[in-house]
Amino acid sequence: MATNKRFVLASRPTGEPTPANFRLEDVPLPTLNDGEVLVRHHYLSLDPYMRGRMSEGKSYAQPQALNAVMVGGTVGEVVESRHAGYKAGDKVVGYGGWQHYSVVAAGQPGVLRKVDTTRVPLPAYLGAVGMPGVTAWVGLNKIIEAKEGETIVVSAASGAVGSAVGQLAKARGCRAVGIAGGADKCGYVVDELGFDACVDYKRLDGAQAIAAALKESCPKGVDGHFENVGGAILDAVLLNANAFSRVAMCGMISGYNGAPIPLAAPQLILTNRMRVQGFIVSEHMPLWPQALAELGQRVANGTLKYRETIAQGIESAPEAFIGLLKGRNFGKQLVKLV
Repeated sequence: MATNKRFVLASRPTGEPTPANFRLEDVPLPTLNDGEVLVRHHYLSLDPYMRGRMSEGKSYAQPQALNAVMVGGTVGEVVESRHAGYKAGDKVVGYGGWQHYSVVAAGQPGVLRKVDTTRVPLPAYLGAVGMPGVTAWVGLNKIIEAKEGETIVVSAASGAVGSAVGQLAKARGCRAVGIAGGADKCGYVVDELGFDACVDYKRLDGAQAIAAALKESCPKGVDGHFENVGGAILDAVLLNANAFSRVAMCGMISGYNGAPIPLAAPQLILTNRMRVQGFIVSEHMPLWPQALAELGQRVANGTLKYRETIAQGIESAPEAFIGLLKGRNFGKQLVKLV
């Protein structure tokens, strides 16, 4: 009988996660029931939101259950089907989690989607043409409401979400300014992705220094900001914010391990009459088809570029995830499972 390798959450982390928080299991594959399909995962997506789900604190989603398969987006191939809408060989994207195989009740809306790999590579459906790309699209178009001629700033600019934000902003006639850590990442953001500028926060000491560098890159101030980090980065942006600027709060990775995230000058939100809005992309499902259509077209014609960091084998997932939280990845972090 075929077996399934999977990682479950063995314990909840205190502070930074460690490999001991995960347990690798080898379990039998179940028999399919009517309406189900068996998917062999080719790639697993690792994303910062997983750290929040590992804790028991109040959040926008239920905590990851102990001794259950770690949550995560996956792309792969149907190997067996008892659902009329799917056949063996279909390439699909879903949320199969940290495991080689998943059994999916394919009739449930939103749990599985067939994808075309003739123009878009399969792993791209976990990044630029997947949840990260849609997150960028929704945040830029519906939260920030970017307009031609405006200056748009994005933190974690070389990551899967941030890199798409800047490129989409440029396509809409905006000035795109990134914030990233290290000369290599900033060089990639400007030279390959086409941002107008990128601030390297790692060579700067604190919010005031970042704010000064950001002012040079944003001579007309900041009209829209896409936040993935928080802390000193957000403080620096607020110091450069224009009246009636908008902030899309997507992630706060600086506090995912439990550290507090103080805000140095919240009065600037009032002074500048700013709109600061948190959003979760899964709560904007009606927009996904429109977003995916543009993202897929841009990847296919080469006007939306992306980079992937790929760890090999399911055994590498915990260390790759820990590295993601420390910024060791470049672009989208994936695990190759086949």
